Amino acid sequence: MYATRESWSRRRRVVGKAEHLAKGADPRFVVTSLRPSEYGARELYEDLYRAHGDMENRIKECRLDLFADRTSAKSMRANQLRLWFAFLAYLLIDSPRRLGLKQTRLENATRGAIRLKLLKLGARVTVSVRRIKVSMASAHPY
Repeated sequence: MYATRESWSRRRRVVGKAEHLAKGADPRFVVTSLRPSEYGARELYEDLYRAHGDMENRIKECRLDLFADRTSAKSMRANQLRLWFAFLAYLLIDSPRRLGLKQTRLENATRGAIRLKLLKLGARVTVSVRRIKVSMASAHPY
């Protein structure tokens, strides 16, 4: 338990993780008001703190890979619709990744990598009476 003299109104719990990597020391600290009876030190760091960081990565993926940061329309409704489209794109890409890409090279791929490698393809589709033929370029890496 730790308290400052001026800025905190009460004592807070500090959990630290000391790690030494090839690049050097990597200390990390989590400051919380959760009691030790609610979460042990390992649970607090691994389950809560790391999950928060993972959620930040998902938000960053949505912004950068699925263009959720493009809210430059004049009306608030249009910007909200753009965010809904980005969220829907996230769900449409994440579901096949979780369900259909298990035990493949793309199992842990980002949503942007899946979009570029699987969905952004150029192909010629020929439909005849008996079959549908998809002709892809021979230079395609997959």
